[in-house]
Amino acid sequence: SKSTLGWASAALLWTYALGQSINGNLGDKYGGRRLMSLGAILSCGLNWIVSFGTSFASLTIPWAANGYAQSMGWAPGSRVLSNWWPHSERGKVYGAYVFAAGSASVLAFGTSTLILEFNLNWRWIFRLPVLLLLIGGAVYYVIVRDRPEDLGFPPLSDGNLNDSNEAPIPHENAAVSNESSWQRYRYVLSNPRFLIACLAIGFQSMARYGLLIWVPVHFLGEDWKNSDTKWMTLALPIGMALGAIINGWLSDRLFHSNRSRVIALFLFLAAVCSLAMYLLPHDHWLGVPMLLLTGFFAYGPQSAFWALCPDLLGRERAGTGTGVMNTFAYVFAGLGEPFIGWMIESQGRPGLVFGVVATACLVGAIISPLIRR
Repeated sequence: SKSTLGWASAALLWTYALGQSINGNLGDKYGGRRLMSLGAILSCGLNWIVSFGTSFASLTIPWAANGYAQSMGWAPGSRVLSNWWPHSERGKVYGAYVFAAGSASVLAFGTSTLILEFNLNWRWIFRLPVLLLLIGGAVYYVIVRDRPEDLGFPPLSDGNLNDSNEAPIPHENAAVSNESSWQRYRYVLSNPRFLIACLAIGFQSMARYGLLIWVPVHFLGEDWKNSDTKWMTLALPIGMALGAIINGWLSDRLFHSNRSRVIALFLFLAAVCSLAMYLLPHDHWLGVPMLLLTGFFAYGPQSAFWALCPDLLGRERAGTGTGVMNTFAYVFAGLGEPFIGWMIESQGRPGLVFGVVATACLVGAIISPLIRR
């Protein structure tokens, strides 16, 4: 049922949230290279286990474990990026990072659709695409290093920021580098502007996963094998990937690293586009371009959100901050999924997802300007 699908999705999102709160700090302590590669290997194996599931429990338990394995990637990887690029370049760099994540959604949607085209059953969706993840994890471990010093380069230095739009970055000396886990968490959770950003990304993530999980249900319907609209759903992740890289570039160049303004702008436009999707007939010709724009504006702000972590907290706390922020994001996303599933099942209208997405984006747009105030 739709409600069951919603709870299974929530299980992964909540274990991912739990893992983010742990693995971001581990990335600060031990480096992101090992954690990211290990997470990729574990996630590939757990997806294969899911593919053999025959009941709600045998599907949901390894799927939830997969959420934790997936959480070993984002925050530790963010710490690696903050070690290699300065403040003035982070919007662009995080834009490329989020673009890569969005491109992965394109791969996931595309390979899954191909599997259906070849008349393979749904279990192969959990077996074939994740082999790319296994290869990526191995290549990452071989090529990437945690910090410039590992290759003999001098450490990166941001210096002190004097831009009135930016919070001063704490002096990152040996004392900061040697902080205990408790000290890092306490510093991160006592920063009010960072906590406002966490609330804003919570609503943005509720919208993002509402789209990713329920748009295929809306367009494919019950007869998903024979649906003529299979490939329409690719417009969503393509728009998301493009939005991420454009948003990151805009936050650095046009908005001069003032992340909150570009976040608020994109979320407001996402609310407008999602409302348009709700009002459009199912087979209207504007559906595909409007779906692409909805993904573009709903996912784009992720680039600016992640750049806020080292901006507000300093590079040495970037992993912990990213983990805490992502915990908020996925707790909110996990709360939204059962609610959306219940609404669709009780009303029989999958298009209701666009109304929920529009509301979540509007709330995020209202909150975001408070980050810098």
